[in-house]
Amino acid sequence: MEKITKTQAPGMEGAMARWYARQRASAPQIALVRRYAAQVTAGLPAGAAVLEVAPGPGYLAVEMARLGFAVTALDLSRTFVEIAADNARRAGVRVDVRQGDAADLPFPGGSFDLVVCQAAFKNFGRPVRALDEMHRVLRPGGAAVVHDMSREASRADIDDEVRRMGLTPLNSVLTRMPLLMLRRRAYSRDLFARLAAESAFGTCEIRTAGISTEVRLTK
Repeated sequence: MEKITKTQAPGMEGAMARWYARQRASAPQIALVRRYAAQVTAGLPAGAAVLEVAPGPGYLAVEMARLGFAVTALDLSRTFVEIAADNARRAGVRVDVRQGDAADLPFPGGSFDLVVCQAAFKNFGRPVRALDEMHRVLRPGGAAVVHDMSREASRADIDDEVRRMGLTPLNSVLTRMPLLMLRRRAYSRDLFARLAAESAFGTCEIRTAGISTEVRLTK
């Protein structure tokens, strides 16, 4: 049985965070984010309260806010908080962007209808605690959706993903290398099922496609 051991990955700050934000802003990627925003919020009532944990540059938070949801976003990185808040202002939408830790969410219990975490969960130092916090801040019947890289992704899967990003040749190389390294931090299906079992959720639904794993946990 695989052993779950984690150290908290440092928050991305400064020039590196700004470079990452630029690479994630290509037209093909923003189009994917827009489609995912509609998909992940499907079925929510108008004006539902949504929390995005670790939003990075905030592109998904902005797209969910465009759909009329009350969106809050919380990131460990102060630079990403600034970038996400600026992106929301530029888009003309309201997103409540805050700095904080996924393992200690600064919100009362039962505050949100949906919690979303994209491309960040593998970096959390206390993953079960983070799931417990998501469970705490959800309203009864609410769901948490974790969308992240799969440890089972192949090199070919990663190459295909980078090709679809619409990057320059140099930035494609600079993006592929970190993805190969980040795969070591990512969770397999079995590992994530164990995390869910240890958390307040108790169970989860898992789907994989390409380099990605999507996990849905319901309170």
